[in-house]
Amino acid sequence: MTAEWQRLRSEPLADLKLFRARFDYMKNPRNGATDPMIVLEGPDAANVVAVTPDEQLLFVQQYRFGIQAPTLELPGGIVDAGEDHATAARRELREETGYTSQHWQHLGSIASNPVFMDNYTHHHLAENAEWTDALQLDEGEALELVQMPVREVFEHWKAGRFQHPHTVNALLLFFVNAQYL
Repeated sequence: MTAEWQRLRSEPLADLKLFRARFDYMKNPRNGATDPMIVLEGPDAANVVAVTPDEQLLFVQQYRFGIQAPTLELPGGIVDAGEDHATAARRELREETGYTSQHWQHLGSIASNPVFMDNYTHHHLAENAEWTDALQLDEGEALELVQMPVREVFEHWKAGRFQHPHTVNALLLFFVNAQYL
């Protein structure tokens, strides 16, 4: 294992709505050089692989500003302050799809982007999800609910058709652990 990098100091840069940016001045263990490294501080997120009783998976299609295109992705969002990620997953599923479930399982967690972000995304499975509520979208959301059979989702996933890395990772954990195929 290589020696650990040493953070010498941090310098706040900007509040960017969802994230706060900072420079961490890091000492390279290989050569002793100090470089400012950008870090985005942000809240964790939760997303949901929701399976209906007839083995359809629920997705939301929404426009993503970074790539200036719509993506098909799992419902999910930010874990609110004081909220645990399991509660956030339940809330996000209900708000974005109107579906709820009594059968939940944590699939795993992954660093959102360890290159420059400090937060994690927590993946959850909701089985036997049923429509129970009206959508409760946030002010900045506009999305369309899409249902897709599990086998078709697997084929889309294998072909690399999902663009959102959190969806790709959650589906990996789902397909590795699920008995749906």
